[in-house]
Amino acid sequence: MDPETDLLYHIKSFEAQLEDYLPGNSIDCVILGYESQQLKVLLLKWKNDGVWTLPGGFIKKTEHLDDAAQRVLRERTGLSSVFVKQFYTFGSSVRNKNPQIAKPLYHLKMMEELSPNFLKWITDRFITTGYFALVDIKRIHPRPDAFSEVCEWKSLDALPPLILDHKAIITKALDHLKTQLNYLPIGISLLPKKFTMQDLRKLYEAILGKPLERSNFQRKLLKLGILTRHEKQMTGAANKAPYLYTFSEKKYYELIKNGIGFYS
Repeated sequence: MDPETDLLYHIKSFEAQLEDYLPGNSIDCVILGYESQQLKVLLLKWKNDGVWTLPGGFIKKTEHLDDAAQRVLRERTGLSSVFVKQFYTFGSSVRNKNPQIAKPLYHLKMMEELSPNFLKWITDRFITTGYFALVDIKRIHPRPDAFSEVCEWKSLDALPPLILDHKAIITKALDHLKTQLNYLPIGISLLPKKFTMQDLRKLYEAILGKPLERSNFQRKLLKLGILTRHEKQMTGAANKAPYLYTFSEKKYYELIKNGIGFYS
């Protein structure tokens, strides 16, 4: 089956289930990871048209919004059992006027096999609910879905052109992340199980977009009592080997619940 026939097959399969979904409502997921001291976001590249998009999808009439977000993540990327949180609803009346959406929508309109009802449904105004997820990149193996040819991590400093208002959705998610640092499982979600103090500090610097004073950061984190110290990370280099740490999960989540925070 050639790529265009394959894509049309999956679109028509969805068309047959159209009555199961809420019209005019969607979900878009900002999946964040951390690697090489950079925050990264997981993006999909559509088949045939080469446009990039956040993992997203539609909401079934019978499901809770949060369940829809988990399903979209699982179906679009293969991810499950990750931290996911709703952060904003995007309802501009001109969301679908972004020129980046024109090419794929034009491509759909050229498919004479699709019904006018479906084309109107898919190209009409949509209000989307934004969710963000925090994942350890090294433990995740995302895969493209039936509508995409690529699913890969992109640095937030080098994003490709995105459809609709997806760049604004990413920006809003990052703003939420910064303002909610005291209430989100940042380190335990984005870092490997064992990490150095520098790893943790660099993560917070990447999120906040500014350097943090090393000794002050370490003193504050150790004072919270959420870290367990392990053996040193032996690299063979002449410099002093750093200690490895893990989070004490019970204390960690107690802090989040009480809103005490990790850095302020």
